[in-house]
Amino acid sequence: MSSSGPELEVTSPLGPELEVTSFLVPEVMCPSWKWWLLVGFPGWTFNGWEIDLTKSNDHYSIVGGNLVINIPEKSKDEGKYQCIAKNVFGTVVSKEATLKFGYLDTFSTEERQIVNYKEGQGAALICDPPDHYPDDLIYRWIFDEFPNFIKMDERMFVSQTTGNLFISKVEVADKGNYSCFVTSPSISKSVFSKYISLTPMAERSVKKYPADIKVKFREMYAFVGQNASLECFALGNPVPEIRWRKVDAPLPSNYEITMSGAVFNIYNVQLEDEGLYECEALNMKGKDVHQARIYVEAYPSWAEHINDTQRDIDSDMTWSCVATGKPKPTIRWLKNGVAYGTGEMKFYKLTLYDAGMYQCIAENRHGSIYANAELKVLASAPDFEMNPVKKKILGAKGGRVVIECKPKAAPKPRFSWSKDTELLHNNSRILIWADGSLEILNVTKLDEGKYTCFAENDRGKANSTGSLSVTDATKITLAPSNAIVNVGQNATMQCYASHDSTLDLTFIWSVNSHIIDFDKESEHYERNLMCQENSPMRLTVKVMNVTDREIKKRQETDMHLGEIHAVQFEVVKLKAAG
Repeated sequence: MSSSGPELEVTSPLGPELEVTSFLVPEVMCPSWKWWLLVGFPGWTFNGWEIDLTKSNDHYSIVGGNLVINIPEKSKDEGKYQCIAKNVFGTVVSKEATLKFGYLDTFSTEERQIVNYKEGQGAALICDPPDHYPDDLIYRWIFDEFPNFIKMDERMFVSQTTGNLFISKVEVADKGNYSCFVTSPSISKSVFSKYISLTPMAERSVKKYPADIKVKFREMYAFVGQNASLECFALGNPVPEIRWRKVDAPLPSNYEITMSGAVFNIYNVQLEDEGLYECEALNMKGKDVHQARIYVEAYPSWAEHINDTQRDIDSDMTWSCVATGKPKPTIRWLKNGVAYGTGEMKFYKLTLYDAGMYQCIAENRHGSIYANAELKVLASAPDFEMNPVKKKILGAKGGRVVIECKPKAAPKPRFSWSKDTELLHNNSRILIWADGSLEILNVTKLDEGKYTCFAENDRGKANSTGSLSVTDATKITLAPSNAIVNVGQNATMQCYASHDSTLDLTFIWSVNSHIIDFDKESEHYERNLMCQENSPMRLTVKVMNVTDREIKKRQETDMHLGEIHAVQFEVVKLKAAG
């Protein structure tokens, strides 16, 4: 499976918002693509109409499976789109892509009323932004002329929720004309309102006013992994101080207070950030408190999902998709683009009909995620071509031999074995395993011969043969012993081993699991191998400039195909004297 898929591309100066979905399709065969325009109103279903891409069409075109809409029109093209990819392996459908057109209308041309406030009073200038989409506007205010933007501080605040400008206490210097300047980053467009004239009325004795919260964050939903901002601003003279706390727990560690205390930011929101938050505004004349609850929810996310799978015909299988999210996501399935069930998918005695492209969809009210996989159902007669029984097998007298039998077959075949012309049965010394392997215990010379594995299922049968030769077991006849030497002195160890004359013998030594390379470490180790007819082989190892260490000696025999016939370990400790 490849993680590539179609996209919806739109060429428009308006920059419409688009959710692009990619999905998996088999790489082996090039799929055919279909795009559907789904009904663009609440309650739509999959019974939309297919976009005709078979004839010459200047409005729609396909590039590598991607749908390109040239010069899109809101009345004609806005809605939900879905792609269907199909080939010989099956069908998958994409997540829906929503195409909407961003816009930002102009402000009303009606003149704004003059506002008058007493010096020391709080003031609020209403922005009243025009109709727009999406709701991601950035608000600023112009003072007297562009581009003289108001700088926010503890006395002035522009709400990024409503766009309104708040002045905690009006001063004579605030006299002037104010315009709400709105920017839509999605479509790179800005508009501004008619000017509002603010006239402060000077007071012989400026009054003091208690804190009065006018910007109040509302109960809201935040999402795991995203950021959340709470606004709180108060009018009053002196300028109120804003304090924040979480009523039912300590403040989260991932927060920051900005805009002179008016904005409480939570970065990378987590589930534990849910709770009741409070802002308190206070000055020498009094205080005001506001509380609202923040709920934290999460988009679906995979904890476990399906992957391409191969199973034998007539076997059982369970497919699971597990998703996290809040609310807990529900699971539904598609097979070749058609609804196929919910929850856990269980197959009993798989058939060829069960093969196909499956999609697992996890969804809650915040969104959905797709996982796609191909199920292959295998059905074939036994075949030893890729994995025959080994042609030459060696066993040691008195030892144990396992001869593997692993043909390719589906369903799993029945196994039987023969030695030469004799059919074998399980007994105290011979066992045919469930996977087809043959085990022989207490091997003797009489066990030498040709062994044939027979495999059969309802699709056919096959066999494969190998020969077993029995040799004398390799034995360490004289093992090295512990030695105590002074640090810096040399130490010599000897090892004697007997083995079958038809085999080669190899001695391997290691220090603390590190195998000694006598060629590369010749300054510290040297060896001397002696072979005498009708006598055990002898290996002498000399260790120069001994340090505290543990030396392990491993002896093994090399055989055909590089297999190990026998392995024995002896441990020798060299300790520094004194």
